[in-house]
Amino acid sequence: MKSWKIGSLAASLIVLAGAAAAAAAPPADEVGKPAKPYTIHLLDKSQVSSMDLKGKVVVINRWATWCTPCKAEMVTFENYLRTHPGADLKIYAVTTELDFPARKLQPLQGILHYPLGTSVSGFAYGIKGAVPTSYVIDRSGIVRFAAAGAFDDNSFDALITPLLRESAPDTAPQTAAK
Repeated sequence: MKSWKIGSLAASLIVLAGAAAAAAAPPADEVGKPAKPYTIHLLDKSQVSSMDLKGKVVVINRWATWCTPCKAEMVTFENYLRTHPGADLKIYAVTTELDFPARKLQPLQGILHYPLGTSVSGFAYGIKGAVPTSYVIDRSGIVRFAAAGAFDDNSFDALITPLLRESAPDTAPQTAAK
């Protein structure tokens, strides 16, 4: 009898946690607007800024080491990059765990084809406790997707492939016609 009570309590907590994460989804009003300037601080101590990523499709994924859907989503990202070599896509998986030792993430970084981040500054989006949460920014710097929940192979492909087909904005300086 005790094991049933413990098992049902655990199941109830999982359901409640899932409901809380769904309720904490980012507001949709940021979608369709220009992304605010940001800098991603990477595991290797380097940084990449929104200015460095102009003309690219960018995915900023907030994840946690304890999050099973986050780990499954990492495989989705990896599968996409492997099946679309040379895609003009930048994926950054940024941990939400500020106190997690970076050295423990290095083995994971060694097998991924995209960088792990330790934090994002200037990026005002994010919901505490809602992991995974992903933000997709198009080639023009517009937030095209912002939501909590894990992508699978099909949903990621359905969102990203059309964005990659869009033309990059013309960033060359305009010269006056004579």
